[in-house]
Amino acid sequence: MMNPDKNGVVARVGASPIRRVFAFGVLFVLGAMLILIALIQPPSFGLQMMLIGFGAAVLWAAERMRRATTTVIELTTDGLRDSTGVLVIPYDDMVRVERGVFAMKPSNGFALITKDRGPRGWAPGMWWRVGRRIGVGGVTAAGAGKFMAEQIALTLATQGK
Repeated sequence: MMNPDKNGVVARVGASPIRRVFAFGVLFVLGAMLILIALIQPPSFGLQMMLIGFGAAVLWAAERMRRATTTVIELTTDGLRDSTGVLVIPYDDMVRVERGVFAMKPSNGFALITKDRGPRGWAPGMWWRVGRRIGVGGVTAAGAGKFMAEQIALTLATQGK
């Protein structure tokens, strides 16, 4: 069913440039505003430290998102991986794909249910893994995510899962 290219890649999902810039910009502005408010109008020392801490955490998340969205998620004949070579999930561990309106999934993406619980992982805006659920999407392109989900569902259906 799958037609991989010469590198064994069936489908690729990358960050949409406009969504990537918007998401990073929102996080960066929020973090900067929290720190700015703490420095310009400190309510009290405890609240000032809390605002600076939250601002720093949001700026850290923005930087993680900026780095994560430079990668691409690839569906190969072995499973799902990112372009840095990290194997997110092998095909053997996939049970089903959830893409419905009410599914717990990222925006423009899908969720995979696995056989076994895996280690937690997070590439902000691209994918996350908690327990037996993997979410793929966020700032990704909608069409590419839908195509990848359909390819996974088709492969799982032909394997009898």
